[in-house]
Amino acid sequence: MTTITLIGKPACHLCDVAREIVDAVVAELPDRVADDIVVDEASILDDPALYDLWWEKIPVVLIEGALHAHWRVSAERLRIALLDAAAVAR
Repeated sequence: MTTITLIGKPACHLCDVAREIVDAVVAELPDRVADDIVVDEASILDDPALYDLWWEKIPVVLIEGALHAHWRVSAERLRIALLDAAAVAR
């Protein structure tokens, strides 16, 4: 399994865009890859530690807990990272 964590907050336009990009990229991946991806969302408003780490960088995308992107998410870069993660996992 590959876990993508999207860190943001409600009423954040860039967070909404990041969520749309993550959802679109996962939906376009081959089923064998997409079926092994879990997308978690976390709000900086619900977790003081997340707030302290990321408040000025949201939205933040982590892949397996490692920083992948912040502020703007590139669909192509995310697709490549997820396909690479799937190849390593196999």
